[in-house]
Amino acid sequence: MINIDINKRLNGSNGDMKLKVKLEIKEHDFIAVAGESGSGKTTFLRILAGLEEANGEIKVSDKLYLDSKNSLPPQKREIGFVFQNYALFDNMTVEENLLFVNKDKKLSKHLLDLTELDLLKNRFTKTLSGGQQQRVALCRALMKKPKILLMDEPLSALDPSMRIKLQNEILMLHKEFKTTTIMVSHDPSEIYNLASRVIVLDNGNVIDDGTPKDILLKTNGSSKFSFEGKLLDIIKVDVINIAIVAIGQQLVEVVVSFDEVKHLKIGASVRISTKAFSPVITQY
Repeated sequence: MINIDINKRLNGSNGDMKLKVKLEIKEHDFIAVAGESGSGKTTFLRILAGLEEANGEIKVSDKLYLDSKNSLPPQKREIGFVFQNYALFDNMTVEENLLFVNKDKKLSKHLLDLTELDLLKNRFTKTLSGGQQQRVALCRALMKKPKILLMDEPLSALDPSMRIKLQNEILMLHKEFKTTTIMVSHDPSEIYNLASRVIVLDNGNVIDDGTPKDILLKTNGSSKFSFEGKLLDIIKVDVINIAIVAIGQQLVEVVVSFDEVKHLKIGASVRISTKAFSPVITQY
């Protein structure tokens, strides 16, 4: 069991705020941390890793990582961290990046085989594609055989097809190495495919906690599905209005009535839901 009860003053996107997180996480769970930019997600990961100070307590099994008297240094925490910018050593080969963490060549070969990087082991990381660099970063984090794997938007810079491929590899490695994985993500499909539990932060506070299905597929009344997005435009075509909404990385068109248009503002966050295949768009 991982017990977390931390707090820290931050300068968030809306000014000063207090990050306050109290959670119990089961070993081997895959946790997604979601929320708006500036809500404290990355800081939360960095506190777990020992890269930032905080008040409170972090206990992993029977080992204290943080309490009122001591803070275990990062190198003594059984944690692997996959940074958003990969943070690889450009002057080292793929294999050298892994062996820098742990001289276990057998483990290095196993990880490179699993992620189809074995043939690239002698290449310098700066010559690799984004997807290949991301795999190297993931392998390097697992070279410590960590109890906890932290990932900060690990796939955000990749194209959709590569994202799906690496999602499968991440899940495979999570299961094989039996890590407790905590991943920051803004991508609903990524969260749904990977996580067993979703923690939603807002202004430093946990405002939602549940399964991906419960968190991502919330509906009102008898709605069959519901998506959240940003209203980009409303176009009048003949006798109808069409709302252009960005949902994740996709744009969708929704026919809206003249009464609905009166209550919609360009740039606002909206929710699209449907009842019996009749879409309904509401601003929130």
